[in-house]
Amino acid sequence: MQPREKSRGCITSNKCECASSGDRITRTTCRPASDRKNQIVKQLETQSSKRHGNRFWLAVLTLVIASGVGTATAAKRDSVDVAKTTAASQTRASSDEKIVATSQTYQGIPTGFTAEGAPFRGNPGAAIALVEYTDYLCPFCGGYFRDTLPALMEKYVRSGQVRFIVQDFPLASLHPTAPQGAFAAQCVAEQGASKFWQMHDALLGNQQQWARLPDPTAFLSQTARKIGVDMKQYEACIASGRGEARVGKSIATGQGLGFNATPTFQFVNQATGKTFSMSGAESTEVFSLWLDSLLAGKEPPQAKSPEKPQLPPWAKTEGLMPDPARPGYTVSGDPYKGNPNAKLVLVEFTDFECPACKRHAADTTAMLQKDFIDTGKVLWIVKHFPLRMHPQAPIAAAAAECAGQQGRFWSMHDVLFERVDQWSGSGEIDRVFTDLAVNLGLDKPKFSTCLAGRHALEEVLRDLYDGQSIGVKNVPAFALLQGESGTMVVGARNAEQFATVIRERLEATVPDSKKAQAVQ
Repeated sequence: MQPREKSRGCITSNKCECASSGDRITRTTCRPASDRKNQIVKQLETQSSKRHGNRFWLAVLTLVIASGVGTATAAKRDSVDVAKTTAASQTRASSDEKIVATSQTYQGIPTGFTAEGAPFRGNPGAAIALVEYTDYLCPFCGGYFRDTLPALMEKYVRSGQVRFIVQDFPLASLHPTAPQGAFAAQCVAEQGASKFWQMHDALLGNQQQWARLPDPTAFLSQTARKIGVDMKQYEACIASGRGEARVGKSIATGQGLGFNATPTFQFVNQATGKTFSMSGAESTEVFSLWLDSLLAGKEPPQAKSPEKPQLPPWAKTEGLMPDPARPGYTVSGDPYKGNPNAKLVLVEFTDFECPACKRHAADTTAMLQKDFIDTGKVLWIVKHFPLRMHPQAPIAAAAAECAGQQGRFWSMHDVLFERVDQWSGSGEIDRVFTDLAVNLGLDKPKFSTCLAGRHALEEVLRDLYDGQSIGVKNVPAFALLQGESGTMVVGARNAEQFATVIRERLEATVPDSKKAQAVQ
């Protein structure tokens, strides 16, 4: 089950630095300290690209893992959030928005790039810069583009009062092929700002034509060709990964500002450097109220009251129901053991290359099975959370998913932990995992085909986002769910300690006043 979409914006997970131990976690946002995306993509591709033909999907998975670089700061998100930025953010706004001179125009409006490479349209000397963090396949971004932007362009941009800047923020968990659109737009931008804006408008204006394509490469190339770009230059850019690097930098910038939704907007007072943020595709009237206030030297309206946090869909009762079409899996696609009607649901986030996770598996699995699962007291679910420090963990997780397609997830789960010393660091990881599968009695061709494809990695990516959506940053981590409430337990414990934790939760009475409280 993927992260939810709110009424005015698409919400992705918070992204945090991951470590191997910890005591408790909360919902957080992270401020990346540096852009490590290229380094980590190279590392993962070195070990996996020969196996997985879909280079794009590995790049997406790596972006998610790599996005944790940084320092976590607590920040709950609402659909509309107004706040002055920190001094560091103000410094960035005043320095990053310097203009690179240009004589190009699009639809009669000046266009160009900021010193940081972000495309803009409008008067370079405008009093206000309106920066949008967008996803080309987010329906709310499309709604803003169709219903609100034209009026804002006419009233504020053409008059020279506001300059519009766009930053890429594709939400791969909701729209898996959106990053490809962003990569393509960045490669078109190499041939001029006016070309970029034509591509930008074409992608948002034709969302329905490419939103459901499993691979939009042909559509994106055709769109670029219609715009009139030099296709050899465009294709060379796509192959080089330059577009991916720019998108990764834009994502890191947005996450550093605490953004996790699209569309999200930054209103920047060019004279003072003060910035204000709005999340969601609000109406033209709301945007006008904000812009008029800022142009008059006033601050925009205050934020709406925060919504009460809710459990994500996969953790709710309906998401935990057994899938009748796939025995042993919930309708959210997660493998489980135990009684689906158990009073307590234990969701474990794990990493097959993590020593603490292995220790937990070795010390507690037998006890958990005998005392709580076989007795029907606990439903046990496993979700993947491969850490950046364990480069072969995503592939191991994919191997478990491939075994699950043949009904042997738990067998592969157990043997991966038991024999981690044999496969971790192996230069022949395909052969090692295939041998393990054959020893478990799996169909070798089916397993090999699965391991060489992208579907299993998609499942790993989904789990990674699910964990990040509730603030997981340490493994092993456990979500203990009872009804519509839940608590988190982090770190490996011995069998006796873990049994005590479970018994306490089973004996606890959940007050009605807390039934709708989210994991936090």
